[in-house]
Amino acid sequence: MHIEIHKSESRGHANHGWLDTHHSFSFAHYYNPHKMGFGLLRVLNDDVVAAGAGFGTHPHNNMEIVSIPLKGALAHRDSTGTEGIINTGDVQIMSAGSGIMHSEYNASKSEEVNFLQIWVLPKEKNIEPRHDQMKFEINKRVNKWQTVVAPDKEDALWINQDAWFSLGHFEKGNSAKYTIHNRGNGVYIFVIDGETKIDDAILSKRDAAAISNCEEFGIQLLQDSELLIIEIPMN
Repeated sequence: MHIEIHKSESRGHANHGWLDTHHSFSFAHYYNPHKMGFGLLRVLNDDVVAAGAGFGTHPHNNMEIVSIPLKGALAHRDSTGTEGIINTGDVQIMSAGSGIMHSEYNASKSEEVNFLQIWVLPKEKNIEPRHDQMKFEINKRVNKWQTVVAPDKEDALWINQDAWFSLGHFEKGNSAKYTIHNRGNGVYIFVIDGETKIDDAILSKRDAAAISNCEEFGIQLLQDSELLIIEIPMN
């Protein structure tokens, strides 16, 4: 097993006033030639958007874009005719495909929204643009993995890639095991909150681990922890 630790303070950071954002990989004005992505995972942004502010209408193409609100709610609108609110507990995916226009705004006029914005390169290019959203019961991920995005599960959001996203809320003193779905895939673990140990590495809030060349690994929970796992093709 090969493991590379990405500490939270090593992420790119920009504060635009209305947007306070951290970039796990090179994005916008943040460029690090050693952080251009992990396999086909291209972007993992940790965004805090001020009340009433947001991203105006802009285009995307040939990218799978996943949004996971951690606190607050997002108002979404796109050129497929979709319009709605993405609340904490929801997960949204947008297949930009041959081209889509969309906007994302903080749905609240008084409170911040914090969400993860994740981009994955697609398996098939120029598909018809699509949008999907699903609410997941948080109590169903206590001390176990809850798959929220997958290419092969009816109870998860479909993604145009051989990738799996799983969330887990694990209690202190427990251990967790993760088994790779597709041999050769890598895994990017993002600690939303808490403290964990993988091999000899201790990961705290907003730290991450990029793992490759393994079929299964274990995680020790040093504190109550909220984790995101992204299993992704490496090429």
